[in-house]
Amino acid sequence: MLATLIGNLRGMVYRCRDDEHWTMEFVSDGCPELTGYEADELLLNGRVSYEALTFDADRSRVRERIRNALRAGRRFSVEYRIVCRDGTLKWVWETGIGVEGEGGARGRIEGFIQDISERKQAEESLQEAERRYRSIFENATEGIFQTSAEGRYLAVNPALARIYGYEAPEQLITSLSNIGAQLYVQPARREEFMRLARERGAVQGFISQVYRRNGDVIWIAENARAAFDADGAFSHFEGTVIDVSESRNYEEQLRYQASHDALTLLPNRALLHDRLTQAIAHARRYGGVVGVAFVDLDNFKMVNDTLGHDTGDALLKTMAERMSSCLRQSDTVARQGGDEFVLVLAGEPDVETLTATLERTRVCVAAPWSRQGRELHVTCSVGAAVFPRDGTDAVTLLKNADIAMYRAKNAGRNALRFFQWEMVRAAVHRLDTEQSLRRALKRGEFEVHYQPRLDLATGALIGMEALLRWRRRDGELVLPERLIPVAEETGLIVPIGEAVMRAACLFNRELARREGRPRLTVAVNLSLRQLHHPDFAGSVSRILEETGLEAGQLELEITESLVMHDVEHFVSMFEALATLGVHLSVDDFGTGYSSLSYLKRLPVDRLKIDRSFVRDITTDSNDAAIVRAVISLGHNLGIRVVAEGVENDEQLQFLRANHCDEGQGYHFGRPVPADRFVAEYEQPTAVAADGIR
Repeated sequence: MLATLIGNLRGMVYRCRDDEHWTMEFVSDGCPELTGYEADELLLNGRVSYEALTFDADRSRVRERIRNALRAGRRFSVEYRIVCRDGTLKWVWETGIGVEGEGGARGRIEGFIQDISERKQAEESLQEAERRYRSIFENATEGIFQTSAEGRYLAVNPALARIYGYEAPEQLITSLSNIGAQLYVQPARREEFMRLARERGAVQGFISQVYRRNGDVIWIAENARAAFDADGAFSHFEGTVIDVSESRNYEEQLRYQASHDALTLLPNRALLHDRLTQAIAHARRYGGVVGVAFVDLDNFKMVNDTLGHDTGDALLKTMAERMSSCLRQSDTVARQGGDEFVLVLAGEPDVETLTATLERTRVCVAAPWSRQGRELHVTCSVGAAVFPRDGTDAVTLLKNADIAMYRAKNAGRNALRFFQWEMVRAAVHRLDTEQSLRRALKRGEFEVHYQPRLDLATGALIGMEALLRWRRRDGELVLPERLIPVAEETGLIVPIGEAVMRAACLFNRELARREGRPRLTVAVNLSLRQLHHPDFAGSVSRILEETGLEAGQLELEITESLVMHDVEHFVSMFEALATLGVHLSVDDFGTGYSSLSYLKRLPVDRLKIDRSFVRDITTDSNDAAIVRAVISLGHNLGIRVVAEGVENDEQLQFLRANHCDEGQGYHFGRPVPADRFVAEYEQPTAVAADGIR
């Protein structure tokens, strides 16, 4: 029975001597399975000693453990490795006790050796898993935590301590005894987090604001789940924390950029519409008026083009600050785009108070502004609409304020105008006119009329002025005063102006081909938009080349006020035109600015005295003195002088007596189409007593 029992053990029962080889005197049937050796190969060290089977690195430790137990007279237990016959290593567990041999011989050891390789492998795997978990826990960049249901930290990793500004996990656990009250900026967020965790068992991507140890506020994203013990009872919460402040701030920045102007940092159109809608809703509920004002900076383009975009940007920022300083915190200053701003004045008690605020803003904007040693005076045109009188929704109020702003500009700028419903009809008419002008340009409905200009000394026809007319399809003839303002505002004046110049050059070229007739100069009026075209001189050169007209037969007229907009720009432009051979004349002379310095800088060929001075030269001594002074000024500068608006013989005689060079007016001829001008051109050109009809 004993033999059977021993043989059935999974391992080896042995008896060995306490010597240097652990010489085996008895081994059980489990020897081959354990070591790979047969019993007789191990007994009495027949082939190999058991000492030799013990792995080198473990021998001294095993012998010391067994020796110590034997000396103490107690049982020993030790784990170590053996080298099997096939060279593989096995982990074994050995337990035994020392016994005395027969006749008091040297001691013997009896014991049992069992293969524990599988258990050791499982333990090592578990240790490796624990090591890896610990490494992840300790070295993770995300914060990892375990908390109790009451809101205390049970365990945290170093990353969470760093996120919250603590030097070590232990310091964090000790310092934060109440997570909801001490950590969260809004304790209600902690309550919401706990509610979700209890109801769902897990929470993902929960965003909150928390305090760091130094008082700074950061944004975090939490993931957590409820953990349970072996009995299924709740144990704790565990999860991770990520600092999302950078991404959150970036999102906030993107949202801010989406709703604010990048240059002035004012609200943009999107935020403006939202603010205005809220102001209207508040006024509906609590009463009061809401004012919406469009503010357009006058002549901003001139500043931007002349002094550069840096100066233009600085001007916009300054004006934004000035407007903001004139309004209350509850009001809004927004940048609509370009040089246009919109003011929303919410909760004003009445229109009178609103008017006072807008006037104060207009005056503040017009205050002098210095840049790089240059003082500028930039005014603004303001158009306002009032809720509920002028509209009950944001879109209508903005549209009507815009209409009022254009009325302020047309009134001479630097003005405030409130919306009136008749302005809508005017705006619709303007829009219709614009569309009609576009169609007219496409259909070729514009025509050029010509008014003669004569040499007053000889009466000879020496030139003509090209004047724009619009012959509508119904036969109506539209004069320039009805179409030029709209064409200027819309920019259509540029293609229309080119068409007029091309037609005038072609017509004059045709006249020049007639034998025996003197060559005439054709004068073409220019607008500010044309002059600011980046390649204006180049377009003039191309038109001359296309039409075949000599450059000396083309004269370009600009008004005195246009010259003063940007003298530096015009100096280089007209020098380029003068190089081509084109003549330059200043129209409406005497009605513009008092500074005459531009006359010595620009290559001016003619000064045209405005008709307002010529009209009363025979009855008004002041007008007569002005005309004499202009004639004298022109001659002293070597510039020919032309009198406009000559309508009778008395005026003609005065001008001749004062040596005015040229004349133009109804006394010599009205503007007529090209064919009628040709017919009169074929007649004698001497001026009769009653003029040329």
